Amino acid sequence: MQALDALHLRSSVPKLGDPLPAPEVLQNIYQAAFRAADHGVLRPWRFLLVKGKSRERLGQLFVEAALTDNPELSDQQKLKLQAKPLRAPLILITVSNSKEHPKVPAFEQDLSAAAATQNMLLAAFAQNVGAMWRTGPMAYHPVVKKGLGLAAHEKIIAFLYIGTITGGTKTLTEPDLSSFFQDW
Repeated sequence: MQALDALHLRSSVPKLGDPLPAPEVLQNIYQAAFRAADHGVLRPWRFLLVKGKSRERLGQLFVEAALTDNPELSDQQKLKLQAKPLRAPLILITVSNSKEHPKVPAFEQDLSAAAATQNMLLAAFAQNVGAMWRTGPMAYHPVVKKGLGLAAHEKIIAFLYIGTITGGTKTLTEPDLSSFFQDW
């Protein structure tokens, strides 16, 4: 696939399943992260791989977090939370791991971690692998951050769900570029 095709045509894939992409395909996805815009070449990110039984543990962590907010959580709500990580055979959790730097603020490093995630989305698409960037309340919950072993300064940027495409992609409309780009 040509680079511009990936950039112009990529869309999210909400329905993902087994099998997990081949190791060389995953390596291409991982490697793409390291070409993200990265002022100072700080590589202010790390990635947690959640697959197999770890997905069930992540679901339990989501329930634990939700119960701290609402101890009256219904069984149905608990089951829904437990099932979220089972929507794909692999979840890459992008963690912004900002470093002290005199010229590169933490916010810019968070953006770099997001750019690394976008590069992985594009690499997945270019290889016909389904991917979906998700966040939501669990990405910001202190119980989840602690349970995943994040340091106090670290942030979850994305839960990047990856797997075999089992359904359609999100339908996107073509924007009117002139409404977004104007001469100054």
